[in-house]
Amino acid sequence: MVLISGSGTNLQALIDDLAGQSALASIVGVVANKADAYGLQRAASAGIATRVLSHRDFADRESFDQALMGAIDTFSPDLVLLAGFMRILTADFVKHYRGRLLNIHPSLLPKHKGLQTHQRALDEGDLEHGATVHFVTEELDGGPLIVQGRVKIIADDDAASLAAQVQQLEYRLFPLAARWFAAGRLQLDNDRACLDGSPIPPSGLRLEDLESGI
Repeated sequence: MVLISGSGTNLQALIDDLAGQSALASIVGVVANKADAYGLQRAASAGIATRVLSHRDFADRESFDQALMGAIDTFSPDLVLLAGFMRILTADFVKHYRGRLLNIHPSLLPKHKGLQTHQRALDEGDLEHGATVHFVTEELDGGPLIVQGRVKIIADDDAASLAAQVQQLEYRLFPLAARWFAAGRLQLDNDRACLDGSPIPPSGLRLEDLESGI
């Protein structure tokens, strides 16, 4: 199950990655909190069921999240992926999906939680930037890290160029973590992310090391 709010480029990366691996996993549904989210068209084109649940139709976050849980649970998903879902989730929602709720965040967590991560990385003089996949907990962008990808920041980078580079990393990171989970390799155990039964370092795995075979 994938939750989106916008264009759905990470959703498309997941669709493309799973296209040749139907025996491993499938996306059972996509829920958006905005009716004009382009990701809904991406899902429909791939034959994936969609739902729209606008947060504006609810009095508060709690009532929206309760309705969202109801919509998600009709699909009985094993895993819920936050792919650009621009809502802060309540503690009850997070607890309900504990251990099967993943997020992709455009920074090298724990640095730059929240929004405007690319400009903040530049403003603080960071030498590198990137993206992180993590388990979601009650702390905003604070759950156990799974895997990170990095890019070097060069002198002529701006927020837009960084965003473009980080997006390319996201398209590799999120499908990778989803495949690990679907294969039974990734799990949350006593507040630690574990891969193949071994705890992942608190700083997460490095995509560069994984791809180089280190």
